[in-house]
Amino acid sequence: MSRSLVFLFAVALVSACARTPEPVPFPGGRLVDLSHAYDSTTVYWPTASGFELTADFHGMTEGGWYYEANTFRSAEHGGTHLDAPIHFAEGRSTADEIALERLVAPAVLLDVSSAAGADPDYLVSVADLVAWEERNGQLPDGSILILRTGFHERWPDRASYMGTDERGPEAVTKLHFPGLSPEAAEWIVANRRIASVGIDTPSIDHGQSKGFESHRILFDAEIPAFENVANLGDLPETGFHVIALPMKIAGGSGGPLRIVAVVP
Repeated sequence: MSRSLVFLFAVALVSACARTPEPVPFPGGRLVDLSHAYDSTTVYWPTASGFELTADFHGMTEGGWYYEANTFRSAEHGGTHLDAPIHFAEGRSTADEIALERLVAPAVLLDVSSAAGADPDYLVSVADLVAWEERNGQLPDGSILILRTGFHERWPDRASYMGTDERGPEAVTKLHFPGLSPEAAEWIVANRRIASVGIDTPSIDHGQSKGFESHRILFDAEIPAFENVANLGDLPETGFHVIALPMKIAGGSGGPLRIVAVVP
């Protein structure tokens, strides 16, 4: 290669490097695990099968070393999990299509645990959202909204957490747990630019919902949900980040989720 070509290559390389954006620093702080573990006690919807872990091999191999491997079986929607928009909105994003900016972002906490403790059918209202903003300012664009009802503390007692420990289609009418009101979901979509919403109950809609309206409103606007979130008592109202990375199931309507908060 001639000296002139080497010089031009070096100039191009330096120019390209100069245009590369600086990496965003990873937020520092204390890590809080917001996920329930998957095991035989994991809570699933009454019509879904539970979590199963089958041992493929546990023990010493013929080569003389220890080896362990398992097979697991799980419905998409059970335990701490993601609801992708396509779950209730035709043509919207599947689990593998959700933008990472909706899964990893600054986050805020709305605590309605006192009201939900007194009323298991409590609906997070527009008034709750407005009151939060009066204390903290407008919900930040691109943030993850986490709803704390206090029900995460009842896990994994199905009767206390869901309102019934019965299984099968007939048990669905007996579910009692808090959720986000359709009016509040509509207000969020119309007035704020939230990345996603999480809650410490089995569903964004409350247990007695018949039409899953809050799901449909949020998901039509491409706002995914995280359900059965854990350990929300360790979070402040503002100033933390959430990393919510689900199993990347191609075409999936949801999936198991490992969700972590980074608290300064």
